Amino acid sequence: MGACWSNKIKAESPLNTGFNSKQGSGSSGRNSSTSMPVTPRSEGEILQSTTLKSISFSELKTATRNFRPDSVLGDGGFGSVFKGWIDESSLIASKAGTGMVIAVKKLNQDGFQGHKEWLSDESYILDIQAEINYLGELHHPNLVKLIGYCLEDDHRLLVYEFMPKGSMENHLFRKYTVATGSSHFHPLSWSFRMKIALGAAKGLAFLHNAETQIIHRDFKSANILLDAGLLTDSLFQFQNYNAKLSDFGLARDGPTGDKSHVSTRVIGTQGYAAPEYLATGHLTTKSDIYSFGVVLLEMLSGQRAIDKNRPTGEHNLVEWAKPYLRNQRRVFRVIDSRLEGQYSVSCAQKAAALALQCLAVDPKDRPDMNEVVTVLDELQDVPKGTQKEHNATSPKSSKRSVDDAANVTAYPRPSRDPLFA
Repeated sequence: MGACWSNKIKAESPLNTGFNSKQGSGSSGRNSSTSMPVTPRSEGEILQSTTLKSISFSELKTATRNFRPDSVLGDGGFGSVFKGWIDESSLIASKAGTGMVIAVKKLNQDGFQGHKEWLSDESYILDIQAEINYLGELHHPNLVKLIGYCLEDDHRLLVYEFMPKGSMENHLFRKYTVATGSSHFHPLSWSFRMKIALGAAKGLAFLHNAETQIIHRDFKSANILLDAGLLTDSLFQFQNYNAKLSDFGLARDGPTGDKSHVSTRVIGTQGYAAPEYLATGHLTTKSDIYSFGVVLLEMLSGQRAIDKNRPTGEHNLVEWAKPYLRNQRRVFRVIDSRLEGQYSVSCAQKAAALALQCLAVDPKDRPDMNEVVTVLDELQDVPKGTQKEHNATSPKSSKRSVDDAANVTAYPRPSRDPLFA
């Protein structure tokens, strides 16, 4: 889940995880949302409409080889994620290396999200409710698939499809060693970054356009997971991959009727939350779009949203980068130097302009996700021939260019990468 935090509680809104409410009105209404007391449902009621399968604790224990330490894929405030195997048809535990590979999130109620001091038992149940009911009802190529769950006694487990390439965060920020054992590592290519951005944008657009509008509320690079690709050689080059959104524990239904927003406590990951949400607790789809702008900026720069190891004045990526994003000639101060000019000038400027628009202080000035998808679709692969346009002497005559997907290199995982092989 990443580092989470809370602020003053302006109002706590009910968590509506049903899909029977009317079409949300987005953030265009004039009237504010009113807050209502919430009565959490029992676990039976939480799950009565879901199509997900219940998997016994004993089966998941066997599937993960008794939750052995060497099966751990990652740890967090929520608990641990384990790699396991089950039969695809019966969902019964299978021998390691056979059947369908799964990722089992074993929730730790005592340390859920690392903030037990403000997470009541009701909040804990509601977050599980959100994860199960949203992913249990929603299906899209750019959303991670929730296969099943386990709610037995005090055990709380969620079973997901296995995402062997791990998270965007780990690919973007960590150093990887190639199979030869060299200490050299390759940064993600421009093409790879733009493809992942487009996939993530399509996932968010799907949520925002759902019959009942859904706000993710914790969109960040760590919650963008990657499918396996087609391995082609010893350098782990691959051609096909797909970005999928994960972690819906903080998701909320969007405003309905004439409401302009949902009122809720301020919670999420530091550095990604929209300023109006931090100030008021008012949540809209434009809150997600701000978060998308932060992630897109991370992709452009290769730097984290918050990094106190950077020089003074550069700890907050958005605050540092915004002045450069506003100037087309200075925007290259922000672009990841590890790309070594392997991108189109015009593409970089368009991507930077899109990030700046998503990061607008006034939510009304931010685009919607459909517009974001349209722009990113225009920034995808074009034929080779102008690979180093940034170094070209005549930018006006150059065309968009990025590395072909076939030449993108995938890298071995770090040892504790969540949902990594």
